[in-house]
Amino acid sequence: MKIFNYRLVIFILSIIFGIVFSVPSFLQTESGKKISLGLDLQGGLHMLLGVNTQDAVVSKMKSIATSIKYFTDDEDVLIEDLTIRNGKVLFTVLDKDELPKIDKMLTKIPGLNIVKTDLEYILNLSAAEEVKTKDQAVSQAVETIRNRLDQFGLAEPNVVRQGETDIVVQLPGIKTLEEEKAARELISKPANLELMAVDEERADQVYTLSPGSASEYGDIILEDSRDPNIKYLVKEIPILNGSQVIDAQVSFDQANQPIINFTLNTSGARIFGDFTAKSVGKRLAVVLDGKVYSAPNIRERIGGGSGQISGGFSVIEAGSVAIALRSGALPASVDLLEKRSVGPSLGADSIKASTIALVSGFLVVFIFMIVYYRHAGIIANVALITNIFIIISVMAMFGATLTLPGMAGIVLTVGMAVDANVIIGERIRELLKQGVSIPKAIEDGYANAMSAILDANITTLLVAVILYAYGTGPIKGFAVTISIGILASMLTAILGTHGIYEALMPKITKDKNLRKWFGIK
Repeated sequence: MKIFNYRLVIFILSIIFGIVFSVPSFLQTESGKKISLGLDLQGGLHMLLGVNTQDAVVSKMKSIATSIKYFTDDEDVLIEDLTIRNGKVLFTVLDKDELPKIDKMLTKIPGLNIVKTDLEYILNLSAAEEVKTKDQAVSQAVETIRNRLDQFGLAEPNVVRQGETDIVVQLPGIKTLEEEKAARELISKPANLELMAVDEERADQVYTLSPGSASEYGDIILEDSRDPNIKYLVKEIPILNGSQVIDAQVSFDQANQPIINFTLNTSGARIFGDFTAKSVGKRLAVVLDGKVYSAPNIRERIGGGSGQISGGFSVIEAGSVAIALRSGALPASVDLLEKRSVGPSLGADSIKASTIALVSGFLVVFIFMIVYYRHAGIIANVALITNIFIIISVMAMFGATLTLPGMAGIVLTVGMAVDANVIIGERIRELLKQGVSIPKAIEDGYANAMSAILDANITTLLVAVILYAYGTGPIKGFAVTISIGILASMLTAILGTHGIYEALMPKITKDKNLRKWFGIK
């Protein structure tokens, strides 16, 4: 019988794979893929955010009003009193012959309730569309926050939705108050960029008008970003918003002050160009999160779809705003509902305790298998060690995050991995006690144990899949390590040990020492 067989070859390749790809994680080398430690193992920041979904409804109505304004300007349809009141868009068409154009345009906006009285329109979202908008706002906020944190360079941020309006954010590795402040500002910054026309006709009345009086003219009053005593009277309906921004980068002006250059998409560039062409000599306010950063005069048509924001930024602030603009504005504001900081020392204690549990559990199993099963126990222990290496390697290859429940999953996998070998070993011992030959006892032992091993592992794997599908971050980590451990144990305990027995069969049959090889008295 050949020493090398296909089972043994696969097992040896598994050992090589496990060692090679787990070394970077064990030695924390600079090169190679490594397992990232979760919040509970290296410390960091845990936050629960609440999304103000009603803001998304208001934002959508404002976007609809912007579309109406651009359409009517582009088609030379005369309207007046375009404004937003109580979550509704109101406007009046001056020429009844233009009504069909307006009606056709409005039918293309889904989920819109339209009330038309003669020449006056009142628009609001249907109940179903409002629910859909709020739901999408939370989902979009999750993606936006995740994109911002990825661009910020934070390793393995965990951003998941919880319930209807809440978001859980976990940031491993946040250790200082400065890092925490920067992360919180980046997450909560709306980054709502709007280009708004200054109401030149009433601009000099800005300090005497109340917000209510300004709204009667379709205007709002905004403060200057650097001096709150400076006010601007701007049209309530923006010309453009941040949804048309495709890029934002930090640069420096002639005075070496940080500024943000932004680029608009094709649609935004066309709207921007058309507006500036019609508004030469007037001012355009660059508004970010409800504050005016600049209001330059339009000297000529501005093509190319680019602009800049200047407002006394620090370099760090400009970088954060640029990231926020690139990743997209939050569809609704978010509130910090809960904050927990996990110190690095607590994470180190968790690692120490988990490592003690893993090593002690491993040693107890390791010693028991050798004492009770002798050489068969050594073979099982080789499979057990390989199993741990494979778990670490697979998790490192997929960039998985190891959490405290994940460590518990590895500890549990130690017992589960050796369980298959215990079943196989007992089946072989039973057959040998009945006088069956060693080769047949080994073959029949594996065959008889297979159904029990498969049943146990498949049912456990199904539970792990359900835990991963419906669980949150820590539970998912536990499910991942258990799943990888089960699949690895199937490879090592069944295929690998069988290959070792086949390779050693000539030596075992020649020796005929059942106590030495299988622990039979």
